[in-house]
Amino acid sequence: MEAFGQFIPLILIFAIMYFLLIRPQQKKLKEHKAMIGALRRGDQVVTQGGLIGKVSKVKDDSEIEVELAEGIKVRVVRATIAQVLSKTEPAEG
Repeated sequence: MEAFGQFIPLILIFAIMYFLLIRPQQKKLKEHKAMIGALRRGDQVVTQGGLIGKVSKVKDDSEIEVELAEGIKVRVVRATIAQVLSKTEPAEG
């Protein structure tokens, strides 16, 4: 029983680390995946490189086309989208 008592502080430290670091990080990752999954044409986005543009085409599961300025379009990996500034409303019908 005395050996178990020595592991209690270690178990408490792990529990604290889980609730303060691991769990919030997993929640943030889940929210980011949901945000990326909901991208659609017309959304204004910011890439991790700091470029701001409008989604002009959703190519596939891993890539989108972003228009940075009129006539200037770049291909961007979906995972590098850091933030969605404004969302377009889905078309009714």
